[in-house]
Amino acid sequence: MKLKLSLSILALAAFTGVATKPSAPGISGDYLEVRSCDVYTGPCFANGEMGLAGKEGMMVWSVRKGAWNGVPLDGLKVIAVVRADATLGDLRHQPRSGKAVLVVDETASPQQREALAGFARAMAGDLIREVAEVKVAPVQAVIGMSGMKGCASVKAANLVEITTRCLAELDCVCGNEETFYPPLTDVVGAVPAYTELASFEGNGLNLTWELVGRRSAFVGQFTR
Repeated sequence: MKLKLSLSILALAAFTGVATKPSAPGISGDYLEVRSCDVYTGPCFANGEMGLAGKEGMMVWSVRKGAWNGVPLDGLKVIAVVRADATLGDLRHQPRSGKAVLVVDETASPQQREALAGFARAMAGDLIREVAEVKVAPVQAVIGMSGMKGCASVKAANLVEITTRCLAELDCVCGNEETFYPPLTDVVGAVPAYTELASFEGNGLNLTWELVGRRSAFVGQFTR
């Protein structure tokens, strides 16, 4: 009886070992977004912008480690510059679709560039319903630097430049501010931040822009 029981346990263990496949490696890193509307604000300010402004945004993924569709992307970066069909507010209740210019890290191989673009589209969903252009550029990104969660600096040649800092008490205008909108995509530990500068000088979206002095950023991490 003991022999039969032992054999049954061994058989079950062997079956479990064959049936269980190792999970595919995930991907994780640092995330930054800015919009042309405030995300940390009072309801009166948000309602004043709704439908009139806030259609533009930029999302930055800086990969620390991991792979996408089997392609390793450690240390690489991708930026999505988006123009949506309406104000980029709370996408959970008011979904938006958009057109984007993607900026992929010039240090990536052709296969990695394709994977970076696919990853950005998967993370952004309908915000990148259409890719207007894919640009290759040197991308420098420091996000959440020196323990300051709201501080970030991103530059991609002469296409994109972003600097943010932590929000301060003096950034409150009406005294009724809150994190009015959530991030545009899945983020871990997101904190709202102050946009000192966010500029886009590329083609593909039929406009360029420069934002200065807005409470319009999020800094956090991503994992998938």
